[in-house]
Amino acid sequence: MGTAPFSFLYAGSCRSPKIKGCGDENETDQGLKIGCGINEDVLYYGKLAVFGLCIIASISGGNMAKGLICGFLGILTATVGIDSVTSYIRFTDNANLLSGIQYIPVMIGLFAMSQAFETIEDIYSTDEIDASVTRLLPTKEDVKTILRVAPVTGLIGTMIGIIPGAGADIGSFVGYNTARGMSKHPELFGKGSPETVAASEGGNNGVTGGAMIPMMTLGVPGDAVAAIMIGALTIQGLTPGPMLFKANKVLVYTIFLGMFVANTIMVLLGFSCIRLFTKVLSVPKTILTPIIFILCVVGSYAMRSNFYDVGTMLIAGVIGWLMGKVKIPTSPVILGLILGPMAEKNFRTALLKSSGDPVVFFNIPICWFFLALIAFTLFGAVRGQLKKKTN
Repeated sequence: MGTAPFSFLYAGSCRSPKIKGCGDENETDQGLKIGCGINEDVLYYGKLAVFGLCIIASISGGNMAKGLICGFLGILTATVGIDSVTSYIRFTDNANLLSGIQYIPVMIGLFAMSQAFETIEDIYSTDEIDASVTRLLPTKEDVKTILRVAPVTGLIGTMIGIIPGAGADIGSFVGYNTARGMSKHPELFGKGSPETVAASEGGNNGVTGGAMIPMMTLGVPGDAVAAIMIGALTIQGLTPGPMLFKANKVLVYTIFLGMFVANTIMVLLGFSCIRLFTKVLSVPKTILTPIIFILCVVGSYAMRSNFYDVGTMLIAGVIGWLMGKVKIPTSPVILGLILGPMAEKNFRTALLKSSGDPVVFFNIPICWFFLALIAFTLFGAVRGQLKKKTN
């Protein structure tokens, strides 16, 4: 039970932003120059998105074909709305869909509401679940697993967090896939093994510190939390960016220290509340299921105060419930829905700037690096499927 909070602390501490040159004018100027490589950013984001999409092959469970089909359906769903490059309206004349199908309601529907629908089938069953916790701290073997997995996935999450708009979801998926490729027992992934928890927590929490790097150095928010922090600093009359390090060095280091303190407090809360959290398993389904329904509806509506998102969530919930019946994985749909727009926008922008010359995707070393990662990911996924068929 203590694997998740322990992994949170380790990855969270490793990913706290360490930015050199506070108050050094030369390093600040250099940071400004680095931030101006817009053309390279387009290629970087595009290749990263394609790399993320390739993970679909690894998280497809026992049937890669089903996973790939679901991934492509997610990408196709993401094309609904206004084209981000040409501003042309695609596949809809509904005003609620002009900004696209929001992935948060879809995610709530596929992962939460679908489980609520499944619970309704045996809502009056009286299966007894042992909710007792016999151990809070992880075992020595679990600690070794965390120390092996969390630093790697935490670093991956930090790199993903630097990219504006990537988010913790992508960090968690990429961390999970990386750890699964490193593991000696990949068949245990998805079955609650400590290695799985450490990988997902490391990738998820590494994104937070990574998102602080572009916010503090360039004034560009890496995620929604960083955007809120920019607003808070602006209210206090402070402008995030290179000059913040020169004019407010004490504040910058206070933020860094605050991140370590926040991680420590979160871990203490996690350990102290484990026994309380497990009590949820003792709540009767007749009480728990309506609560899940209410939370799903409220969460979907709260994002944009739009009942259309609630309808989207309900439709996604029904689809997710049907997918569970025929053993089709739902994660590829979300991954395609999140990364599809990023891949499309950046690749099309790169081709427009290069007058349609595909050589632009091979001009800089970072492109070759991501091509190698893509090839490695696809090779590992295909190899795993062949091993399953052989066995």
